[in-house]
Amino acid sequence: MSQPALLVLEDGRSFAGTSYGATGETFGEAVFTTGMTGYQETLTDPSYHRQIVTQTAPHIGNTGVNDEDDESQKIWVAGYVVRDPARVPSNWRSVRSLDDQLQGQGIVGISGIDTRALTRHLRERGAMRAGISTEILDPSELLKKVLEQPPMAGSELAEEVTTVESYVIPAEGEKRFTVVALDLGIKAMTPKRMAERGIEVHVLPATASLEEVLAVNPDGIFMSNGPGDPETTEHPTELLKALLQRGKPYFGICFGNQVFGRALGLGTFKLKYGHRGINQPVLDRATGKVEITAQNHGFAVDAPLEETIETPYGTAEVSHVSLNDNVVEGLKLTGGDGKVLAFSVQYHPEAAAGPHDSAYLFDRFIELMEGRA
Repeated sequence: MSQPALLVLEDGRSFAGTSYGATGETFGEAVFTTGMTGYQETLTDPSYHRQIVTQTAPHIGNTGVNDEDDESQKIWVAGYVVRDPARVPSNWRSVRSLDDQLQGQGIVGISGIDTRALTRHLRERGAMRAGISTEILDPSELLKKVLEQPPMAGSELAEEVTTVESYVIPAEGEKRFTVVALDLGIKAMTPKRMAERGIEVHVLPATASLEEVLAVNPDGIFMSNGPGDPETTEHPTELLKALLQRGKPYFGICFGNQVFGRALGLGTFKLKYGHRGINQPVLDRATGKVEITAQNHGFAVDAPLEETIETPYGTAEVSHVSLNDNVVEGLKLTGGDGKVLAFSVQYHPEAAAGPHDSAYLFDRFIELMEGRA
């Protein structure tokens, strides 16, 4: 039986509903995602570590949960907010309900609230700390505990989600290249997309040293998505500087884009409410094409849109831009001969639930390594 549950935001706004998933209490940064599909991939994305995720789509859980679509070994969200959860899942691949999955992993959620009102509030006021509880139903009492939580800005979280030990995803078919992927919160589909293209992927922890990376003798370097404030992620940034100095081809996604920006000497900043969903339009400035992209980030790179930036490694510039708000969505680094040395995007070309407009970026990474072979 569902119990009464309460959601309280750090500015004091509260929403009363019923429990969904596990009972108890949880705290994190309240954010919203606009994807109408892919809730299983969202829940298991390590980038959502320490975030309470609100689904703007009203009906969640309709297709249940399967054992194939997880992006990692567990659910990472701190809490889950839905309006109208499915009572009975219906899909030929479903093995259990989403409610059972949340309960089994101890994820506290809330349902039956006005998620549209909550989303509009977060759009106006910005992402903020929040708490969900089935134990404390007095908003003022729960607010006290919310205000004791650390904010997302200034939080170093990559080392909390990274793999403990290195592992290898073998190339499918003929092996063409070897890539080191630094796990800052990597999703399972990312090395799979590379393996499909003949890349042997060595996934290393976020704490891997330069010597450990070079010992693999990689043809290219990849840095993944991940949670937290990029300003606090010093080791990956210094590691990338050393690798760029050695001329290693580089491709970064999401957090890897922010690390790339910081390695190039650029700053980062926290967005008001972030970009989260699978319907975000991005302009590729090189081709003029518009891609519909999957995104999940609360921070962005601070870079001039119309100027190039001279760095110790070459000339950097903004390659992709959000058509919603002109936020930097990609960077590229070129040498004196005009050849691309490294590039990154702020979105997810590996998105399993779609869209797949950006899958070509993995082919662009192959071309980059071919040009440096």
